[in-house]
Amino acid sequence: MASDYFTTAIGRHIWDTKYRYREGGVIHDHAVTDSWRRVARALARVEGLSQREWEQRFYGVLEGFKFLPGGRILAGAGTGHRVTLFNCFVMGTVEDSMDGIFDALKEGALTMQQGGGVGYDFSTLRPRGAAARSVGAVASGPLSFMQIWDSMCATILSTGARRGAMMAALRSP
Repeated sequence: MASDYFTTAIGRHIWDTKYRYREGGVIHDHAVTDSWRRVARALARVEGLSQREWEQRFYGVLEGFKFLPGGRILAGAGTGHRVTLFNCFVMGTVEDSMDGIFDALKEGALTMQQGGGVGYDFSTLRPRGAAARSVGAVASGPLSFMQIWDSMCATILSTGARRGAMMAALRSP
């Protein structure tokens, strides 16, 4: 008789809603052991002639929750979807120009679409009220642009299973 492995209802619920592989109404992971097997098989694919051996080794580490990989690995490995297996990305500098700001926004949106969370430092943007001489106006400040990022983050469901994750930072003066 197979072990259930879950000791709490919330643990089972999280696996079922966030990490269990299902697509188009079809459940591929009928039990958590199927999830471990899917991840182990996907990780072992790069091992050439030793794939079977490494699949067993990876499975042995995952079995019984002895090791719990990052959420993106559990959700994405072995699904065939074009997703990232990394949870979080520290993104590049947000250039203080409209092109730079929206290029960074696009980069963040594409990263979130593939399941990654993003982190940005908005300290590079000039403060609210500072002169924007090239257009004869004043800057709206980094907080106004953080709101655009927040809207984008709320709009994109990372791999269809969860809201996007984002961190915005400002250095103190």
